[in-house]
Amino acid sequence: MKKFKKYLFALVILQGSLMSATIKHIETNGIKIPVIFEEQKSLPILNLQLVFQNSGYIQDKNKSGLASLSSQLLNEGTKKLGSTAFAQKLEENAISLQASNGFETFVIELSNLKDVSSKSIDLLTKLIKSPNYTEDTLDKIKTLKIGALKRKENDFDYTAKNLLKAELFKGTSLQNPSSGTIESIEKINLKDIKTFINDTVNLNNLIIVAGGDFDYEEFKTLITPVLEALKTGTKRKLEEVKFVSKKQEETLIKETEQAYIYFGSSYNITASDENRYMAKVASFILGGSGFGSRLMEEIRVKRGLAYSAYGSVSINKSHTFFSGYLQTKNESAKEAQTLVTQIIEDFVKKGVTQNELKAARNFLTGSEPLRNEVLSQRLNKAFTLFYRGLDQDYPNQELKLIENLKLEDLNKFIQSHKEINNLTFAIVRK
Repeated sequence: MKKFKKYLFALVILQGSLMSATIKHIETNGIKIPVIFEEQKSLPILNLQLVFQNSGYIQDKNKSGLASLSSQLLNEGTKKLGSTAFAQKLEENAISLQASNGFETFVIELSNLKDVSSKSIDLLTKLIKSPNYTEDTLDKIKTLKIGALKRKENDFDYTAKNLLKAELFKGTSLQNPSSGTIESIEKINLKDIKTFINDTVNLNNLIIVAGGDFDYEEFKTLITPVLEALKTGTKRKLEEVKFVSKKQEETLIKETEQAYIYFGSSYNITASDENRYMAKVASFILGGSGFGSRLMEEIRVKRGLAYSAYGSVSINKSHTFFSGYLQTKNESAKEAQTLVTQIIEDFVKKGVTQNELKAARNFLTGSEPLRNEVLSQRLNKAFTLFYRGLDQDYPNQELKLIENLKLEDLNKFIQSHKEINNLTFAIVRK
């Protein structure tokens, strides 16, 4: 069976169709559900994602880790079959069925060979109708979650990253760890999870992302039992995460041989902003390109203060921010922190050079086609564009914009985002 799954994985990797996804709608119970669909005849597979928007750990509120724990419970099979028997049925048919969550979304993903699609849809339908809501199941996943969190107590990267989130996003739904804390996980009960899943897994919040060896009408028939199993629910509105970064530092003293330095700031741009392509280029040059980026060249190459140093802009529907990180010797922590501040201030003040723009342009325009080789990549990209309100042809438009980007315009854009200088630092050191 493991060989069979490897075969399925290899088939997915070896595809390479140049077809693209289309946006359609299925109407159920008076609700028009968006469907991002791509027919892929070269391989006999089904790839399906049920994406419930505005439903990730943004909805945890004062129960940090609730979304994460809820997705884990859905990975424990149905109440009738239980975890082991349900997993065995998936294994016997080489079906992959998994729930997960991000900050803004809660996702149930299904993939399998075409000839077992009826079985996979049946198992998915049963899971939606009757998750394994038992105290034993909850105790099991809470024990595993708490164990994982305890093991992370000495993961200083994890600690520094969460320390930055707590300071940078203080007072918002982003301030807590997505996995929760030991204390918050212990307090979550079965009623909390039932309520979260009932409020999340429904038609009003659903976007369907699907592709494979089916025409659209075939797929509509196939997915019908799943849609009939879903409740109507209430449509959620996306909460905008509003925050303004400040120049501040939070240091945590631990017995560590290195200093872990995380930093971040506000970045005033939206997911649908017409200048987001400039943010992509600027971010690449500043810290996203590895060797050759400003942060890497100044911190590692010229001064040898760290093995690596990165920084990038994260553009989401609910929020956007700049963040970065590096590790250095304890005795070099202050020097490295000061250097990060200086590099970013210089970047905002003076902008980039023509050579930096040329290198970024060559890489970004050359690597983009490689991100569209696999069906799942194309579907994920199509979903992201749809979710952010962008045209499906936006990647091609963006490539043209990057190809024609003038140095003067890019530097004007960089200099207009002085908020990036308001760096919040989170440092774990000895």
